[in-house]
Amino acid sequence: MRSYVPLVARLLLGLIFVMSGITKITGFAGTQQYMASHGIPATAVLLVGAIVVEVLGGLSIILGLWARVGATALVLFLIPATLIFHTDFGQQTQMIMFLKNLSIMGGLLLVMAFGTGEYYVRAMDVGTSDVASA
Repeated sequence: MRSYVPLVARLLLGLIFVMSGITKITGFAGTQQYMASHGIPATAVLLVGAIVVEVLGGLSIILGLWARVGATALVLFLIPATLIFHTDFGQQTQMIMFLKNLSIMGGLLLVMAFGTGEYYVRAMDVGTSDVASA
């Protein structure tokens, strides 16, 4: 069971980012308006950046391909996103979103610290594994 749990955990952890990125693509204009309502400048550029980080970072977690790099990028993405969009603690939904993001960051930190586990896509000619050394 221990060999499959990291794979399932990575799938569940990465899925939220891939789906969020796809939702941002399909609702680009609405997401831009939401960002602008929070005082974000250059919304188109930053939105494209968010989509790239979420989709590629999520896929790297799911596949285990450069998962530590993907997890690091996603944590660095989540910190400002959480602080900008989810700190209206007067709204219960925003408090839940804030705590959800903290929990997700915890899962990403585990990937950063312990690697992918036994099952992951191996990069050709990279020379290093994402599995933590014993």
